[in-house]
Amino acid sequence: MSGIFATAPSAAGAALSVPTGANVSERAQLPPSLAISTVIFALTPDGARTADAPGRPTLWLPLVRRVREPFRGQWALPGGPLAADESLEDAARRNLADTTGLAPEYLEQLYAFGGLNRSSRPEHGSQRVVSIVYWALVRPTEAELLRGGEESGNVAWHRADTAGSGEGGLAFDHREIVDYALWRLRSKLEYAQIAYHFLGETFTLAQLREVYEAVLGRPLDPANFRRQLKAMAEIEPTEMFLEGGRHRPPRLYRYTGVRGGLDPSTAPPGAEAPTTDPAASIRSMS
Repeated sequence: MSGIFATAPSAAGAALSVPTGANVSERAQLPPSLAISTVIFALTPDGARTADAPGRPTLWLPLVRRVREPFRGQWALPGGPLAADESLEDAARRNLADTTGLAPEYLEQLYAFGGLNRSSRPEHGSQRVVSIVYWALVRPTEAELLRGGEESGNVAWHRADTAGSGEGGLAFDHREIVDYALWRLRSKLEYAQIAYHFLGETFTLAQLREVYEAVLGRPLDPANFRRQLKAMAEIEPTEMFLEGGRHRPPRLYRYTGVRGGLDPSTAPPGAEAPTTDPAASIRSMS
């Protein structure tokens, strides 16, 4: 059985270390194998701009088409094995670079997924696999670095909310992982820091609103949004304006808060989302 992680054609899918000649019962009793997977969110990257992409930005993520069993031909999260001489984050970065060419500025551990039935054929004695999942938000300039596999079409952007639908689903439990990452992102949207991860140092209020709308999946009232955002201490106006449009150039704003990662919580997958809107700072923007 190959690993539960996705592989690009060049990686070929490193196999789990199963002893030669191990029978079904012996494989089922082996200690769990460890793998690394990554969830990378971007606002509608150029490579994903098709007739299926709506006019407003949406969240997308890169997926890798598996080239070997199990789940051959299906899409999966980028990932790979953990080498004996590297840290978890180093393994996440190496596997991400090998499969997609992406190198996010910030990459953080999201959660560990180790369900008993994650492998494709547990009833046939497949070795159990535990995946340490990392996640990141990338800006357009970083998203442009996505490369295709050796065979055309094996690495591509997919809409985060619909990835795998109509295609037999994502490989393994990767749809569950993506849904959990989306939930975590939405639960932290009250932090202006997310805009910094997606947009960079400066941005217009309209661009910032598009980030919120993409993550929440619903439109926000522009006037209410502007009023609320101007009251945020971590966002301040600059003396610069965005040039190049046909109308009056909008003012650029700057994120002044703490740089760094997303600081994910340790709430387990499947935990119910808050009954109140987790984005406390935008409750009245709709």
